[in-house]
Amino acid sequence: MNVDPCSKTLVTLPREKAFYFFTSIGNYTGINALSLKEFVKKIGEVNVKSLEFHLCRGDFEKWISDVLQDSDLASEMRKLQRLNLTGEDLRSQLSLAASRRLENLAV
Repeated sequence: MNVDPCSKTLVTLPREKAFYFFTSIGNYTGINALSLKEFVKKIGEVNVKSLEFHLCRGDFEKWISDVLQDSDLASEMRKLQRLNLTGEDLRSQLSLAASRRLENLAV
């Protein structure tokens, strides 16, 4: 049986598989994402320090690869990590990459 490799990218996940945003170890923002669509939305809402924290640790790449099983978007996250972006530049590029992927998959 062929399974679409992007099948988990568009689903709503159970809570234990959600992405939980932190600003540092132990400092949960109270924000999580249960799907790629929610992830895109939350990138625009969460404190930018959380985005910087997770990107430098490789957390976005790991969640997207392991949970959503989307190697293409995980690769995009890896590229962004190498650029060492911070602040609103980082937010903008994360949002652009995730939004573009979401739009491509929704077609």
